[in-house]
Amino acid sequence: MKSRRWDIPGALLLALAVTLPAPAQTRAAGNTAIRQGFEAAWARQPEYRGAALRRDAAAAAERAAQRWTPEPAALELTAKGDRMTNNTGAREYEARVGVPIWLPDERARSLAVAGADAGAVEARLAAAQWRLAAEVREAYWAQQRARLDRSLAEQRLTHARQLAADVARRVKAGDLARADSHLAEAAEAAADSALAESGAALAQADQRWTALTGTAPPPREDLDAEPAPAAAMPVDASHPALRDLAARADVAKRQLELAGAQTRANPELIVGATRERADFNERYADVLSVAVRIPLGRQSRSDARIATAGAEQVEAETQLLIEQARADTEVRAVQQRVQALAAVVAAADRRSRLATESRGFFEKSFRLGETDLPTRLRVEQEANDAERQATRSRIEHAAAVSQWRQSLGLLPE
Repeated sequence: MKSRRWDIPGALLLALAVTLPAPAQTRAAGNTAIRQGFEAAWARQPEYRGAALRRDAAAAAERAAQRWTPEPAALELTAKGDRMTNNTGAREYEARVGVPIWLPDERARSLAVAGADAGAVEARLAAAQWRLAAEVREAYWAQQRARLDRSLAEQRLTHARQLAADVARRVKAGDLARADSHLAEAAEAAADSALAESGAALAQADQRWTALTGTAPPPREDLDAEPAPAAAMPVDASHPALRDLAARADVAKRQLELAGAQTRANPELIVGATRERADFNERYADVLSVAVRIPLGRQSRSDARIATAGAEQVEAETQLLIEQARADTEVRAVQQRVQALAAVVAAADRRSRLATESRGFFEKSFRLGETDLPTRLRVEQEANDAERQATRSRIEHAAAVSQWRQSLGLLPE
């Protein structure tokens, strides 16, 4: 006769996670914990601390490009005489002011570079915020998963103690074998160990959140889901990553145009006044002079600047195309995942409801002695697994919605 094998220890261990929390209710108005955590984390970032200075630098560059001259005027003073030689009274004093002159199109292109730099500063800040939002969202949902596991472990231990006490009473009454009491005690020890492990995982998730945001972990037990974006919402130029790359490409393009205009040194308008005499018997004569200094030849460094700016433009534009394709692909993939997880949530809820009803039937029959222990444990295991899947699927669906918003470049609201 073939012996029947009952996997009592495994069934007992799985049966200990009996009553999971009711399926978490999600709020579509926005996740306050993620938004507050993001704001706190952003206030700690170096980009945030240096944003004002970067804006000041961009504004100063714009003011410099709006000046009448590319460089400040220069004053030159000269004094000549024969006092140290024959001392006949010959004297000459000269004052000259040199004013640099913009090259053709240089001023307009300098203004364009300054404006592009100012836009790039804001684009870099937006991209830094977007990257930080991804870290905050990931840390939040990791903390929520760890919190769920800790809650399940606590309930598992509570049930394990109740089950061990119940089995001990029934063993004492002679209804169950002594081996069942040992199995129940071993299951209680396993539940205690699982609680310690889940506590360590939760502490690690809390530490990660605190290190990132500088705030205490979210205290709420309920699940706050971010609002789902419109299904047909595309990735456009406002996406922070694309905006940053487009700004970099624009800066490189403007710098290339400026380098093309600065192929030689700036001309200089020179206005001078001379006061001189030949000897002591002559009166001083005043002379005014106007001159233009025009550099000849092409600056060798302009070729290097043109080549560098051109390379940066090509790299930024190529990276922009790659990032656009990657963002489109990611959005489609995440959107499909959200839709699939929505179906998983619906199926898991239905399974959990049916399994919970079945558990109630078998609990009653077990109390009446109509069902044996292995059957009750198998039914309990199925109900526990179904409830866990239903709760976990809601977290995964909410986390996928956050990932969807992240892929579209939306910050926490």
